[in-house]
Amino acid sequence: MARVQLEHVTKQYGEETAVDDISLEIKDGEFVTFVGPSGCGKSTTMETVAGLTQPTEGRVYIGDDDVTTLAPKDRGVAMVFQNIALFPHMDVFDNISFGLRLRTYDDAEIERRVEQAADIVQLEGMLDRMPGEMSGGQQQRVGIARAIVRNPDVFLMDEPLANLDAKLRVHMRTELQRLHRELGATIIYVTHDQAEAMTMSNRIAVLNKGRLQQIAPPLTCYNEPTNLFVAGFIGSPSMNFVEGKLIEGGLETNNFTVDVDPSRIPDVAVGDDVTLGVRPEDVHLVRYADSLTSPTTTIDAKSDVLEPMGDEIFVYLLLSEAAAGSMEQDPATSPNQLLMSVTPDTDIEAGQDVDLVLDRSNIHLFNTETGDALVHGITDLQEREPGTAPAGADS
Repeated sequence: MARVQLEHVTKQYGEETAVDDISLEIKDGEFVTFVGPSGCGKSTTMETVAGLTQPTEGRVYIGDDDVTTLAPKDRGVAMVFQNIALFPHMDVFDNISFGLRLRTYDDAEIERRVEQAADIVQLEGMLDRMPGEMSGGQQQRVGIARAIVRNPDVFLMDEPLANLDAKLRVHMRTELQRLHRELGATIIYVTHDQAEAMTMSNRIAVLNKGRLQQIAPPLTCYNEPTNLFVAGFIGSPSMNFVEGKLIEGGLETNNFTVDVDPSRIPDVAVGDDVTLGVRPEDVHLVRYADSLTSPTTTIDAKSDVLEPMGDEIFVYLLLSEAAAGSMEQDPATSPNQLLMSVTPDTDIEAGQDVDLVLDRSNIHLFNTETGDALVHGITDLQEREPGTAPAGADS
């Protein structure tokens, strides 16, 4: 296996920039997922690593070798695609071994590699089956085994689970994690499904409009997003965003004010526009405020729509009468709406007046103009008299 390094890689199609000055390093044996919305450049970036696309600018390294101009077959990579593309007239053994026979391996070596790969992906006893006799998950395993037999330095997987049903996707996620553990492989994985990215990866690379927004472990992207885009894209349902303005001693929004000392927030000052971000699980009914280390003051709202999900209930909240009847707006970005997550035994009904608090330890502040994150958690940013200790500090 080998590390992969991109140095200032850009790919342009005419005046369209698909990949914009991306630099990153993927360590030997690491599982990194490229994630982002459609058209963000994640597949093009992978194709650049594979050699299927030549970068307009920049260099690509696999191990210590500059492979920027090498053909795909000379890069030591193997790809697994969304479209498995098995040969329907060949049995599983011949499908897996096809690439090896093109490279004129002897029969004994081919048989050894195929049986080893079949054992890894749990296809024992199926080597004489035809693709049409197999389930979607089994066919996907054949595609993965076809990549394994090549003993590549890097596995490249472009949305390999997209055509599977929901239950099978969950199963195949665990299979891929097991495969990564057993092979110690370097894997670059592309998906638009953040559940896949969050559950399988050592790190995720979040892309938008061809630019790398953040590359970090999944929970870091979730808890400490680098900007508004990452905060809104990672997490389902999305983070709530409420725009406000910094005033003396607080952050003022259309419907509530949060105590915060502007002088203790870097790169902003009183009068600046700031966006408050809070995830649905960090919006609480006031009756649970005592369980929080640092709740905000009470916020008045009205429950509008309830979505029972089994293990939780999503509650769409109206912060003002002006928001009534406007739920076609995304509550995550509406200034007069919030989305709250509560346990399924919570006593709450649609149309009910409710009192809320936010968990200050999980409130994020962003520069509204640039989108950059300012702070994650405002527990210690309350205004205090000079010379006094912050709340909770040892005396």
